[in-house]
Amino acid sequence: MRRLLQIFMLGLASLWAASFLAFPAAPEGSQPLPPRAGGETTLWNRTSTAYEQPAPNLDPRWARLHALGDIAFEARFVTAPAPVNPGLGPLFNNNSCAGCHVKNGRGFPDKGQRVVRVSQVGSLDRSGDPQPFGWEAIAPHSNTPPVAGIGTQVQEKAVRGYRPEAKVELHWVEQTREYADGTPYRLRSPVVKLLTLEGSPIDPVLISLRIPQPVFGAGLLEAVPASRILAAADPDDADGDGISGRPNLVWDQEQQRLVLGRFGWKANTPNLRQQTAAAYANDMGVTNPLFPAADGSQDIDEATLQATTVYVQTLAVPGRALWQDPQVQRGEKLFVQAQCAKCHRPELQTGIHEIPALANQVIHPYTDLLLHDMGEGLADGRADFEATGREWRTPPLWGIGLSQTVLPSSGYLHDGRARSLEEAILWHGGEAERSREIFKNMAAEDREALLYFLRSL
Repeated sequence: MRRLLQIFMLGLASLWAASFLAFPAAPEGSQPLPPRAGGETTLWNRTSTAYEQPAPNLDPRWARLHALGDIAFEARFVTAPAPVNPGLGPLFNNNSCAGCHVKNGRGFPDKGQRVVRVSQVGSLDRSGDPQPFGWEAIAPHSNTPPVAGIGTQVQEKAVRGYRPEAKVELHWVEQTREYADGTPYRLRSPVVKLLTLEGSPIDPVLISLRIPQPVFGAGLLEAVPASRILAAADPDDADGDGISGRPNLVWDQEQQRLVLGRFGWKANTPNLRQQTAAAYANDMGVTNPLFPAADGSQDIDEATLQATTVYVQTLAVPGRALWQDPQVQRGEKLFVQAQCAKCHRPELQTGIHEIPALANQVIHPYTDLLLHDMGEGLADGRADFEATGREWRTPPLWGIGLSQTVLPSSGYLHDGRARSLEEAILWHGGEAERSREIFKNMAAEDREALLYFLRSL
């Protein structure tokens, strides 16, 4: 019976994928097209489903794997034993990939979606059992001291018979400031406390609140050659422009060595296969080929891990809107003049990749995939491999204008504190302080033009 179900699902997946292969890759009409954000993976869809579409240039093999991965991405795990999707927990944050990455977009800083990273204040000590029940992997060469009984990520939920690791208490502090022209604006920042289940504070601990990131376009970022990313690094600010992007060197679980980091808020993960496997293990407690249980057993097999990874790798990038609008074009010029493009690089080029649809594409992600000091206001104080407590990876901006179309009220920045693109800009500090001040000193109509450009992405 189970075999028949698998055959049925494979057939359904193939039909589903084929229907999307017929989706037009560009709008009809004679108007010139904008720069394609994701190269040939670009899809012109500005609806609430924009982040969920397969790349239109997938061949049948990869389209079929994408469709199977979509099923795996949506699958809800339950406590073992069970006939379908067993293996949840015993400690976890959510029971599916889609539970955190709702519609593949940005999430909320709420229980069940957020990830709370923690580390012990003091020396790096891995003695004892840092996490007794979860399958969190403390990577070799990591400089993030785990918290006893928790590890480096808080699991806020548990299956029956187990207890969550801790309680997380979150509230927001509001402040009012002014632009140079006297226009007021409001910002908020999180205050996060880590408590025992009985309500006692767990101290001293460094706490970093994180929200889920969008997953579309990630395969293209994986396909950018490391040499091109490293060529843009300027760790000592040799050109004197105040921007000193640095690479993060992180642990590759399969190669068993340090390599360039690309994914995660601090670029602490090298590739999407490891990112996917770590999410299964750390967020759902689902063991897998990269992170098996202590006895070597696995809750999912290689085929499931591969399909889920391929799904994330092969999502389409939504195309830009209103690219010929004079207001958008003016905003783009202001974006460059404010030096935003120094870190949010408009163009990258991919190289060789196992998936042909991702190879040799000119893309427009608006990121350099490097670490930058973003100032004390955004600092979490937690080192993460080469990343300091003030450094964050430049997040891609492609598709950012659709964030709140896909998921209304979703936030920006690593902890979701920014409720708008305007607030996100105003939180920039450190290397980006000059850009923030340029924005703050713009006339109101110029600020709106720059924001209008961002909303067109």
